[in-house]
Amino acid sequence: MENHETHRPAWTFLTNHARVLVAISKDSGVRLRDVASACELTERTVQSIVADLEADGYLTRSRDGRRNRYEISEGAKFRHPAEAGHEIAGLLALLAHDAPSLPTR
Repeated sequence: MENHETHRPAWTFLTNHARVLVAISKDSGVRLRDVASACELTERTVQSIVADLEADGYLTRSRDGRRNRYEISEGAKFRHPAEAGHEIAGLLALLAHDAPSLPTR
């Protein structure tokens, strides 16, 4: 009998967008290179995700000397209809502030 579990794709509870947002919420001056390392993504992917988050109003980016500083938008809501009306602040507080840093390998 064939083992179907070996053919199932891996999945996670959080999307890459959520993981990047959590990492940024831990340190508003974080370098995207460090976010990429913590989230196990390429720097280019993280840059694209940050652009998505900024375009959709989840965060704003500003210059602070030679570095970027990020601010999570207050009142930002989940996008999926199942969570419509709920703010992301609760999830970020749970994952970013009350939990240890994202693990790296």
